[in-house]
Amino acid sequence: MDLDPTIRTLTLLTLLQSGGEWTAADLAERLGTSVRTVRRDAQRLRRLGYTVEARPGPGSAYRLSPGVKVPPLLFTADEITALVAGLHLIRAWLPEEAVASSALLKLDQVLPRPLRRRAAATDLATEVLQQPGAVVAAATVGVIADAVAEDGRLRFRYIDQHGGPSTRLVEPYRHFLRAGHWYLVAFDVDRNDWRTFRLDRITDIFPVPGTYQNHEFPDVSIERWLTTNFGRATSRSPRSAAKPAQ
Repeated sequence: MDLDPTIRTLTLLTLLQSGGEWTAADLAERLGTSVRTVRRDAQRLRRLGYTVEARPGPGSAYRLSPGVKVPPLLFTADEITALVAGLHLIRAWLPEEAVASSALLKLDQVLPRPLRRRAAATDLATEVLQQPGAVVAAATVGVIADAVAEDGRLRFRYIDQHGGPSTRLVEPYRHFLRAGHWYLVAFDVDRNDWRTFRLDRITDIFPVPGTYQNHEFPDVSIERWLTTNFGRATSRSPRSAAKPAQ
């Protein structure tokens, strides 16, 4: 298990909050990391203001000082309703993954009692009956989001609407939902053109290391671009017209 450092530190905090004393070896096993990394994460928690006590020597162990609590999340009841309802929608799009369900469980663990009641009520009262046209992977969405934020490039394997495979090198711009499918808008480096890709047809996606001067999106907004049939009916130059990579 290779957790992001922030997620790993928060997971360590959750384990320590469960009470009692944890040996460094047990924590390392639960977190899928080394004893040395557990020591660094415990120090990170101390810098954040949590009193993590350590028992040194062979069989070293950690615990939270009695009375140490994680401050409650500062959400309003309506914000909790929006979060829980939104997680139901995500769960419909990712039925084979546990990310939405695990997020709901974590909310229940950290919310104060009144907001836990609202979250439970919204969870009970909400169902998503219309299933999505195609399922996407949470990992794919996350990799794209990171690349967009960092002006990075991505390489992935793509299957078009005829079943033809290809490998693409792209500069991702946005992903969007339209007519029951998630799409990626990106500049295809090898084809020197803007293209759209269905996320459910993308596999083996990974970031390409390096610093790039990515192309500027050829319209003022995704919404306007979409009204021109994925950019093909635009009044701009032919180079700006995007073609679906389906």
